[in-house]
Amino acid sequence: MSYDSVIVPGGFSFGDHLRAGSIAAHAPAMEIVRKMADDGKTVLGICNGFQILIEAGLLPGALLRNSSLKFVCRWTNLHIANNESAFTCEFEHDSKARMPIAHNEGRFFADEDLINQLQAEGRIVMTYAGANPTGTSRGIAAISNAEGNVVGMMPHPERASDSALGGTDGLKVFGSMVKWARC
Repeated sequence: MSYDSVIVPGGFSFGDHLRAGSIAAHAPAMEIVRKMADDGKTVLGICNGFQILIEAGLLPGALLRNSSLKFVCRWTNLHIANNESAFTCEFEHDSKARMPIAHNEGRFFADEDLINQLQAEGRIVMTYAGANPTGTSRGIAAISNAEGNVVGMMPHPERASDSALGGTDGLKVFGSMVKWARC
């Protein structure tokens, strides 16, 4: 395959009529995404893309409606909990970043055993710093697979990639992807 990376973007796939990402997870294109992930290539799911990666079995857990039961659209502060993933290796460990979120079903959920496992394995990539805008378990905003080449995140780095948009912290997510692909 001639591609080094794939980004599964946000948006409302198939109108999210059944469950966010559940129909898109079975689209023929996802076979290519699975193969790329298995081959160690970088795969990033942003917002609805994160939901698709979970529904496709590339990442564990579930994404539920925000605890407020309302759509949340605002800038938020993030803590970089793991800077060794394909999408955070340009960040300093324990650093902060600022990116927007925009979703209704962005509350990461898993049982305590899985969350403890993710934490022990360093697979919690980003958490919300300060306020938890979605009510997500332990403030989780992004997780990775065991190898670190697949990451799902609810914040939108593409909306934080130019100062005219309000900030540039999202550029480090994409810079990390390029750096990882070159290794």
